[in-house]
Amino acid sequence: MPASKTPIYSALAANLAIAITKFIAAGVTGSSAMVSEGIHSLVDTLNEILLLLGIARSKKPADDKRPFGYGKEQYFWAFIVSILIFGVGGGVSFYEGITHLQHPEPIQKPFWNYIVLGVAFCFDGLSFITALREFNRQRGDKPFWSAVKGSKDPSTFVVLFEDASDLLGLIVAFLGVFLGHQFNNPYFDGGASIIIGLILTGVSIVLARESRSLLMGESVEPATLNQIIALTERDNAVTSVIQSPSMYFSPDEVLVLLVIDFQDALSTSEINQAINRIRTTVQQQFPIVKQVFIEPGIPTIQ
Repeated sequence: MPASKTPIYSALAANLAIAITKFIAAGVTGSSAMVSEGIHSLVDTLNEILLLLGIARSKKPADDKRPFGYGKEQYFWAFIVSILIFGVGGGVSFYEGITHLQHPEPIQKPFWNYIVLGVAFCFDGLSFITALREFNRQRGDKPFWSAVKGSKDPSTFVVLFEDASDLLGLIVAFLGVFLGHQFNNPYFDGGASIIIGLILTGVSIVLARESRSLLMGESVEPATLNQIIALTERDNAVTSVIQSPSMYFSPDEVLVLLVIDFQDALSTSEINQAINRIRTTVQQQFPIVKQVFIEPGIPTIQ
């Protein structure tokens, strides 16, 4: 199914507003966990902008420099986002937590922290629900983790994991502020920042792994590829499909190479006609296949 940008715009608006309020609350209360949460939301805001940039650049038409188009721009920027979550979000959260443990300061006016965390949880919750609905729409009946591994649209699962880490981070930040104030122990606040850093690091590892796989090139799903092979072999000129390597260039752009064993009695002209016919048929039945390369081949004798 075609992806929707709605989850990205929803997350962008929510994270920008939340980042501003978190930094204001951190300045008033002196909370280390709140600083970490503010940085977290600011990084997420930048992430959404980069995802939108990747989508926009991936739509550029092919040219002499990029004859197969710019589709992988989307995968590249999704990979950059995963690195930012680790390097900026996780790294700064670790730094803030360790610094606060070394130089503990009691939290002042925690009431404002609770207000900001509550508002942020509502906005992030709405953003998470939007992203989850879009992800569920795309995955259909597939199990959750199978859908994540099989997804060719990084923008959807990146936003979903970002929002999930946001909600977890808010819960941890709340506990850090609450316990630190209740027990008059600032170490809870510093510890919360470190836990938030661990959450962001874990999420970034998952996203980096999936984005890297897409960037390197993933094949079409076996079920879809089998349908393409079956459609090709129904042509009267075809004996069998010998090889069928494929690659995603973007969530809605696939390249397929078909090495075909044609009927021996066919002339060169008839083979050329069959190639054009098969290419047209495949692209009509599977609009996602933008490039179809077909070449005659001879089966390997075992």
